[in-house]
Parts: sequence; structure tokens; C-alpha cells
Amino acid sequence: MQTRPATVPRTRQEPTTAPISSPEQGAEARVRRYYACVDAGDVPGLIALFAPDAQYHRPGYEPLVGHADLQRFYRGERVIAEGRHTVSELLVAGSKVAVHGEFHGVLHSGERVGLRFADFFRLTAELAFARRDTFFFAPLV
Repeated sequence: MQTRPATVPRTRQEPTTAPISSPEQGAEARVRRYYACVDAGDVPGLIALFAPDAQYHRPGYEPLVGHADLQRFYRGERVIAEGRHTVSELLVAGSKVAVHGEFHGVLHSGERVGLRFADFFRLTAELAFARRDTFFFAPLV
């Protein structure tokens, strides 16, 4: 009688804390950490990912420059109360990272929102965010 090898069901792999082996992997990990911090409401954690003189450009807002502007934005000006980012694509080219994804959440007004977004990060040699530009695929957002 012939026996078949046992099969092991596949499970979703959780992110690991394996050592980063290249600058590209470091940049990817840093950007993914950013979304985890935003979704968890970890403002100190996400601010720490930015260089002290970083710039953040986002539709509907004046450019945010430096940690104090970022702190003010994430603690009060941001219209989003809570939500979750899902990264669909993430491309690294040297010190630049491009992200395409979806966001689903709730605004401070109570309105539910779901939209596609694109983010473009420029990182320093130390992998801090020097600049971030955000774009939304939504009418009049």
C-alpha cells in the first residue's frame, strides 16, 4: 500500500524581526512600520521615523515641516479618527519608496471612508523620512 506524504496547512506568515540585510529592505521595513504606527495611533512612534526637518505634503494642507508640525497634524488636524492602511504595492529605488494601497476608516465627523492612496517617501542615509507626499484617488479629497 502506498502512503501519501502528510500535508501541513499553510497559514498566513506574520512579519518577522529578522535582521535587515540591505538598505532596500531597511527602507521597506521603515515604511511598513510607519503604517503600523499610524493605524495603532502611535504618534511618538511615527514621528520618530521622520528626520527632524522632514517635509510632508498632503492635499488640502499647507506643507508640514519638522516634528512640531507633524505632531500638531497627527494629534489634532488630521480629519481621520481611526482606520487601517493596506499596502498593495511597495517599490524601493535607492532612497525612494513608492506605495500604493487602500485606506478604510472613520473621519472625526463619524463618516466612514474608503479610498485608494499613493505615498512617495524620500529617505535619508539613516533611513529617516526626509519627505513624504500623499495622493488620494477620490473625488475632491
